[in-house]
Amino acid sequence: MSVAPRVKGVFARPLAEYVLREIDPLVAKQGFGEASLLMQWREIVGARVADICAPERLQWPARARKPAPDKPQEPATLILRVEPGFGLDIQHMAPAIIDRVNAHLGWRCVARVTLRQQALAPRAEKKRPRPAPPDPAAHAKAEAATEGVDEEALRAALVRLGEKALAARRKA
Repeated sequence: MSVAPRVKGVFARPLAEYVLREIDPLVAKQGFGEASLLMQWREIVGARVADICAPERLQWPARARKPAPDKPQEPATLILRVEPGFGLDIQHMAPAIIDRVNAHLGWRCVARVTLRQQALAPRAEKKRPRPAPPDPAAHAKAEAATEGVDEEALRAALVRLGEKALAARRKA
């Protein structure tokens, strides 16, 4: 059994690696050490929280001119922009948000949350493409295959599944 020789050369990299590397200096001006907190906010805090608030900046405490060598870096304050009317909800969720952000960053980076009530920019909704109408021949074949099923809801689901399976088989 022969093993294929290793090919040396340039391999494709995910676009996200390049985007994050280019965005990091821009977000550093807002106090963020890296862009991942902004780019992955929805995954960090969950869809419900991300719909009503967004990180605006990390505010770091002033550093002493001669820091003590044994004194660790003080944690930052996360400033969140919150939809008007949801400030109290986010205030109650602040400890969980702080825990999730710190877990994402891998260290105790954030100690407090400050809220600014301001409308968030509207998000562009993703439109799902409409499925193509079923092929009449595939529909008839799926109906014939599910003749013995008595429960209507189950039969309808099996017919839809059969139509899609037949359409996929025909494309392949």
